[in-house]
Amino acid sequence: MTLPDRVATLADAYDRHFDERDRFLWRWVYALVPSFTLSSVADGRAAHVREQKTVLTMYVTVLDDLIEHRGDRATFREARRLACDTVAPDPERAAVDAEAFAFVERLRSEFEDGLAEAPRRAAFADRFAYDFRQTADAMEYSALVSDRPHMANLRGTARYDAHNMVMFPYADVDLMFSPAFDRRDLGTVRETLWDLQEMARIGNWLTTWEREVHEGDFSAGPVVAAVEEGVVSPEELAAAEDPAAVVESIRESGLAERFHRRWRWIYDDVRSRETDAESVDIDALVAGMETVFEYHLATKGLK
Repeated sequence: MTLPDRVATLADAYDRHFDERDRFLWRWVYALVPSFTLSSVADGRAAHVREQKTVLTMYVTVLDDLIEHRGDRATFREARRLACDTVAPDPERAAVDAEAFAFVERLRSEFEDGLAEAPRRAAFADRFAYDFRQTADAMEYSALVSDRPHMANLRGTARYDAHNMVMFPYADVDLMFSPAFDRRDLGTVRETLWDLQEMARIGNWLTTWEREVHEGDFSAGPVVAAVEEGVVSPEELAAAEDPAAVVESIRESGLAERFHRRWRWIYDDVRSRETDAESVDIDALVAGMETVFEYHLATKGLK
């Protein structure tokens, strides 16, 4: 998969500022975006939307890198204000990594510039802003759980952490470039996205939770379930003296397989519903999530 020049240039810049992610991730996302793009996107705009959603992924990932991998809450909080606050960010604030902040600002500007010609940008801007705030909150929640394993619980993980999959902001971008989309279908689209977002989150959890335990990230569903059910204790996670033993205990518990079954149940349930959306193909969107899941499983250990 070859990245378009616009995305490749940003990937080069990422490599200069960050070393948390391999370029494979951006290729993975770019290859997969068409599978979860709404059919309502106007002819001739799909390629641009594909780039936009890849840039958005980079933007979200860098914010996540700051708080999850670097533990840099000061820079994260200022950087999220670029999109999530009426208070202007202050890159001069004490403890803010100015170089990292500047790169987040570049990604944000690149994404915003790419929306300039979106025919329905104004109509969906408020929804995008709201949905992006949920994504930023999900990152902060995940970091809190990793720092304080005693607060881990599945209900919180399901409600907050799933927003890290960005499914609602992705759809908002699609809708900005969907001039024929009928607003009467919006409720149906968003109701479906709740299920698809959980499916995306499960696919990600199943293929990253083992690596994340070794990295000190304990927010994945199988790990949270293991804490709730006493398979491992918060103290074992916090001590992290033997991550391999923790991983093995969770693996032997069968909890990961339970999430796999949960994914299948949601998929079958959503596929069985009759939807009345006229201006967008909901069935195609749901079917695309099977491709997303297959991509997760096929690339375990590579992202």
